[in-house]
Amino acid sequence: MTNTQTKPQRHFGFHQRRQHRGYRLLLVTAVALLAGLIYLIYWWNFAGRFVVTNDAYITGNLAPLKAQTSGTVVDVRVDNTQHVQQGDVLVRLDGLQAKVALERAEANLADSVRQIETAFSQADMLRQKLASKEATLNRSLKDLARYRSVAGDGAVSAQQIEDSEFQVRELEADVRQIRAELGGAEALIQNTSSADNPKVLQAVAALKQAYLDNARQQIVAPVSGFVAKRTIQPGEQVRPETPLLAIVPLDYLWVEANFLENELADVQPGQPVEITVDLYGSGMVYHGEVQGLGAGTGSVFGLLPPDNATGNYIHIVERVPVRIGLRAEELKANPLRPGLSAVVRIDTSHPGRSVLEPLTTTPATAYKTEVYDHQLDGVEVLIQKVIDGNRQAKKPV
Repeated sequence: MTNTQTKPQRHFGFHQRRQHRGYRLLLVTAVALLAGLIYLIYWWNFAGRFVVTNDAYITGNLAPLKAQTSGTVVDVRVDNTQHVQQGDVLVRLDGLQAKVALERAEANLADSVRQIETAFSQADMLRQKLASKEATLNRSLKDLARYRSVAGDGAVSAQQIEDSEFQVRELEADVRQIRAELGGAEALIQNTSSADNPKVLQAVAALKQAYLDNARQQIVAPVSGFVAKRTIQPGEQVRPETPLLAIVPLDYLWVEANFLENELADVQPGQPVEITVDLYGSGMVYHGEVQGLGAGTGSVFGLLPPDNATGNYIHIVERVPVRIGLRAEELKANPLRPGLSAVVRIDTSHPGRSVLEPLTTTPATAYKTEVYDHQLDGVEVLIQKVIDGNRQAKKPV
């Protein structure tokens, strides 16, 4: 009886274990399918539509300030990290050499005007002298003709005729000489005045340059921003192109992200971008948009562009710079600095524009300065004063 009951129990236990294994297998399969479905949904909605790179950096305009004229630094009014406004005086030179050069240029202009005025007077004098000589020559020619007409009658001697001929030749030589002198004088002043004569204009240009060099003894900020890389010190001698410092505007920055070429098929201008920087961590997200794709890979614009037509060839996936604009209000709330590392994520699911239609624009003020527009103000008044003061030099009474 015991053996009869044992067999059904064993059969039932084996069947139950097989059923449990089937349930477990079904459960594992369902979990795997669910995980795969979740991953597929995530990839479709998130991972598949984003391209990400950490090869990205904050970029901006760096305005290097250099000396525009020679001089000795006597006053440095700014230091690194200091904010300056456009037009502020940053460095001042001694100005002594520039002042001397300006005075020399004024004297040179005055001398040039006097020389031209003298040339005009000389030309007038030569014209009068020529007219007098020509009148004398004409009278002598008539006398010679009259002498020759009565020579046969014995009314005049041969000596008188010879003297008259000599006088005519002498007067003709004088006329030729005066005409040559007059031609030289008129060539210097022809169709000009003492204000627009080439010699005077050359002196005017030299005066303007000296005036400009004198005005540039005060070195001003071309743009507003923060001072960086100040290298100039008081007492230092500078000449044109000597580096002084740099000014970094922080109100107009962008991101330059370098993506692999096989990641850019769906990247277009106008697509939204999320940016995080190491400075603030992943909790601070900046929002921007793709402005444009670089016109070439980074290697093309390198110092030594690749030449794959020679030697062995190794295929390397190149990177293309992508310019990403940042929102001004976010930059103002959380300022950034050029050179900071960033992580960029572009949402390619949003439709953008053709890569041939970038959104990059030139801001109205970011690439413009007017601090040099008025450095020649007043020079025209000075030039006219010098010209008028020497056009008709007053004779001492």
